[in-house]
Amino acid sequence: MLYLLILLLIFAPSASATGAASGTVPVLNPISRFCNSTAARRTYQPNSTLVAAIVANASASGGSSAGSIGAAPDTVYGLTLCRGDVTGADCAACLSSTSVDDVQQWCGRSKEVTVYRDTCQLWFSDQDFVSAASNIPETAAWNINNITEPVFPGWDPTTPRVFPLSLAPCIHYFVKQQTYSTKKRFATTKMDIGGAFPTIYSLTQCTPDLSSESCFKCLQGTIQESLKWFDGRRGGRIIGVHCLIRFETSIFYNGEPMRIMGPSTNSTSADGNRSKRKLSGLAVSIVFPVMGVLLFCVILGFGWIIRRNKIGKASLQEKTSTYLYEEEALAWPIQGQSSELLFDFACIIRATNNFSRENKIGEGGFGTIYKGKLDRLEIAVKRLDSHSGQGFVEFRNEIQLIAKLQHSNLVRLLGCCSKGEEKILVYEYLPNKSLDFFIFDEPNQRALLDWNKRLAIIEGIAQGLLYLHKHSRLRVTHRDLKASNVLLDHNMNPKISDFGLAKIFSSNDIEGNTKRVAGTYGYIAPEYASEGLFSVKSDVFSFGVLTLEIVSGKRNPGFHQYGDFLNLLGYAWQLWTEGRWLKLIDVVLLTDCLVEAPLMMKCVNIALLCVQENAADRPTMSDVVAMLSSEGVSLPVPKHPAYFNVRVRNGEASSAIDLELCSVNEVTITAPGCR
Repeated sequence: MLYLLILLLIFAPSASATGAASGTVPVLNPISRFCNSTAARRTYQPNSTLVAAIVANASASGGSSAGSIGAAPDTVYGLTLCRGDVTGADCAACLSSTSVDDVQQWCGRSKEVTVYRDTCQLWFSDQDFVSAASNIPETAAWNINNITEPVFPGWDPTTPRVFPLSLAPCIHYFVKQQTYSTKKRFATTKMDIGGAFPTIYSLTQCTPDLSSESCFKCLQGTIQESLKWFDGRRGGRIIGVHCLIRFETSIFYNGEPMRIMGPSTNSTSADGNRSKRKLSGLAVSIVFPVMGVLLFCVILGFGWIIRRNKIGKASLQEKTSTYLYEEEALAWPIQGQSSELLFDFACIIRATNNFSRENKIGEGGFGTIYKGKLDRLEIAVKRLDSHSGQGFVEFRNEIQLIAKLQHSNLVRLLGCCSKGEEKILVYEYLPNKSLDFFIFDEPNQRALLDWNKRLAIIEGIAQGLLYLHKHSRLRVTHRDLKASNVLLDHNMNPKISDFGLAKIFSSNDIEGNTKRVAGTYGYIAPEYASEGLFSVKSDVFSFGVLTLEIVSGKRNPGFHQYGDFLNLLGYAWQLWTEGRWLKLIDVVLLTDCLVEAPLMMKCVNIALLCVQENAADRPTMSDVVAMLSSEGVSLPVPKHPAYFNVRVRNGEASSAIDLELCSVNEVTITAPGCR
């Protein structure tokens, strides 16, 4: 009968309020209830009666009240909380809906009782959970309706969850950067994404007794828990002792939202407090898979009600809350439905141990790549060289472009940071680095990629390019496809990266023209190098070069002489026309040759088709994918490759074309045995 006395004292003063509100607040079954342990000490019961006097006035004190009384080991703790959007009368009515008989039936003599309702919650315990950081016990509830088309076009319920990659940095950025501006620690948000997406409504709340740091940790843990429950759901909530979140596609809270967000609109607030820096024109839209959007909105809504920490004049390494809102970043014209996640530079410094040499994992096209750790999430940080060829335009281009692209064979961009001359891109961390670390290394390293793995990499790259050229919302040419721009995940699946040079085509464009030729020597198509003409066939050429490198373990660009040629393309063509193409295959693959020779030959054939000199002769990526997946289909005979006239005779380079080697008369495709 321990808590019967508590509840009698709590709810007796609220009888009038309950009666007044009974017509407006329905009495519903609890969302969840918890009963732990059984009271054993006799002194526990009278002390709990005194606690009840402290927490009984929750409805009159802003919806929350907490207290404790008694000396250890007989101290009793109590806590009540009403949702921030309900009135005092509705708060009292919600608390009163838990009757003495209910508690006796549910929990008997339990010395810990937790009851969660839609708009209120209450706890009593012999443990000090009032000041503890734990949010336990927690309960999860979700909307029974799944996300399906056509409301969310493109949603694929089989797609692996991507929330951990997208949300953990977001939480760190939006929550910890500022302290809370209201005593209620409460916020409601409306996000009108536009287009085919429905309006998203969200609510976040912490108990007022929590410090800003404790509230941040509580919400961070709650969001991590929500990752387990809300894939494909139209709504959901996590309720705990100290904090809660909820989102829905229809409005569920009372009153106007405290924050309204949408693409190409300024955020508006119901709070009187304003940051000294007004963030105008921050267009918010969503680029993650739909459920990432929903939970992102929850955190964003919570983040907008907090104000900036005061930043001292400490050195950069000593700043702990210097979160970035660079004017140049905010001035970017956000196109379509992309929204960059801005990271704090001080946070990046900590994540990479001040860009230490131990954290360095490679060199990118325009900078250095570092491994970092952000809230237990491993990230890859690309720090662009201030003197590199990639300026602000390319930096912005990569963020805006890759944020719109979602494919399993494209690297995932998590966010960016721009401070002064520092320009930083943050990606998902892929533990196996880039493809060039494997195919151009020592034989024992190359042997880690057997033929099946190499074939899967070729097919994955082809699928990624096909998505860029045909199936994405944008028609994109990468323009810098090479081995170092193909990253490998823990299963050696390829992911195309580095979109700084990518170009967008309209659906009616066939090719484009540029006065500035950019790319990597050895992978650039001849029409692009000589005339500045680029198209999807430019990427096809680069794919052909890369495929030859994968099957041979040899680089095309560089000062390597292959037979009579200064490049891999001519060497491969010579071996192909002479029927000696097996000599091109990496020696570490010879054990696979007896079984896989037909597939190896097909890949060489496809690669040579892709590197033909005339762009019109090259296949599209749709053709390439079809050829790779087909069996027993006769493939076209390739014509001579680009740069075929770069020859070596008597130790000197020559531009003469050997007509005998160019002849393709009577060339038949067979599957000879291994050498």
